[in-house]
Amino acid sequence: MMGIPGYEPTFLVGLKAIRKQHGPALAALAGRTLTRSAVVRFVEDGDWYAECPVVLGFDGIQAEITHSKFDELSITWNTIDTTAAISGWEDDELTPAWSGDERLEPFGGQTLREVTLLEWRPSRRDLAAGTLAVEFVFETGRFHIANALDENSIEVGEPHPEWVRHRLGHC
Repeated sequence: MMGIPGYEPTFLVGLKAIRKQHGPALAALAGRTLTRSAVVRFVEDGDWYAECPVVLGFDGIQAEITHSKFDELSITWNTIDTTAAISGWEDDELTPAWSGDERLEPFGGQTLREVTLLEWRPSRRDLAAGTLAVEFVFETGRFHIANALDENSIEVGEPHPEWVRHRLGHC
């Protein structure tokens, strides 16, 4: 999918489904060191292609996080080789390649203290209500990967107060 060899996302919807399928594995990341991260950027202009997964490596375990549509989330494990070329790309004007992300670089080499699922619960009616994000908390800060209406977003710092935290694992 997306020209990424071996990548086959399985999209789930809702806190209950994500927690059941991925809660234990996400919780087990607490206490591990973030050893690498990668996103897909276009070689020609450096723009992030936010529809592709955000890849996070923790001491030999790799989480691959992708959001789709309004409420779908896929988390896959150890399926993407970020050293392999992305092939079969539909657009022949742009060349996608794995790259680091400046927002995630400060967390490299740090031990993950806590993993939570964030659930968007706004005080007033909102089309995105119930959308999930995955939050990673370190000694010096935190970031979360959220749904930005059919693609990923990476937000560093405290999440908006209308995100409700569902703790999975901490150390």
